[in-house]
Amino acid sequence: MELIKVGEKTYYIKNPTNIGIYKIDENDVYLIDSGNDKDAGKKILKIIEEQGWNIKGIITTHSNADHIGGNKIIQDRTNCKIFAYNIEKSFTENPILEPSFLYGGYPFKDITNKFLLAKESKVINIENNLPEGLEYFSLKGHFFDMIGIKTSDDVYFLADSLFSEETITKYHLFFIYDIKEFLNTLDYLKGLEGKFYIPSHSEATENISNLIEINSNKVQEILNKIYEVCKQEKTFEQILKEIFDEYKLVMNANQYVLVGSTIRSYLSYLYNEGKIIYEFKENQMIWKQI
Repeated sequence: MELIKVGEKTYYIKNPTNIGIYKIDENDVYLIDSGNDKDAGKKILKIIEEQGWNIKGIITTHSNADHIGGNKIIQDRTNCKIFAYNIEKSFTENPILEPSFLYGGYPFKDITNKFLLAKESKVINIENNLPEGLEYFSLKGHFFDMIGIKTSDDVYFLADSLFSEETITKYHLFFIYDIKEFLNTLDYLKGLEGKFYIPSHSEATENISNLIEINSNKVQEILNKIYEVCKQEKTFEQILKEIFDEYKLVMNANQYVLVGSTIRSYLSYLYNEGKIIYEFKENQMIWKQI
């Protein structure tokens, strides 16, 4: 982990999930997310202690395990407050909701790992509770009520609204809960005017226009591929297999629930847009082009 200063009061810890830091005075800081597990939390605490700072609060952009995994250990050791918005507050307080939601039922043990299941923490609603110099804004799409954070230094923390070119090139599919809102968020990001932008899983940058285009193009590509797959009648499992085969991806339990949930979201979008329909045949749900 590397501590990088990007403004008078704004820092971030470069990490697989980038961690924001905002100084409210000489001694006290707020974190933006907490990493993916207890070990990440320990490393964050070490960096903060080396700087002689105190953690007053953790702002949760959204409740995925890789963003709240360090919450419990940091809260236990510092007694800091944790803030989250709306549905994300419920998931952060009750992290079993994430694997349950992804699977669509009681989660089997292979998906109750640190990648999908964080530890519980005590959470406060973020509304009207942020310190001066910080503001939040909606970034729906990737998850239910995901937010971004803008600091007084005109630095924007963008959570998982954008994925890196490397991630997209390697995996093609990235988790999206609501395709329509994800695309709306990409349009919203085009209008931001900041000095620096920090997506959670991409390099910090002064310009996000190219990254927006890469993310948008990949979503449209996936939509087109699923639409083409539905030229012939297919079950969800058949569609999922064809998409995995197309991109030479390897199935495992985590990928099944993450990518599977995402493919269902793509199907919902295409259905709501009047591109595909479903029917039931021999007790199977069948998707096909209109």
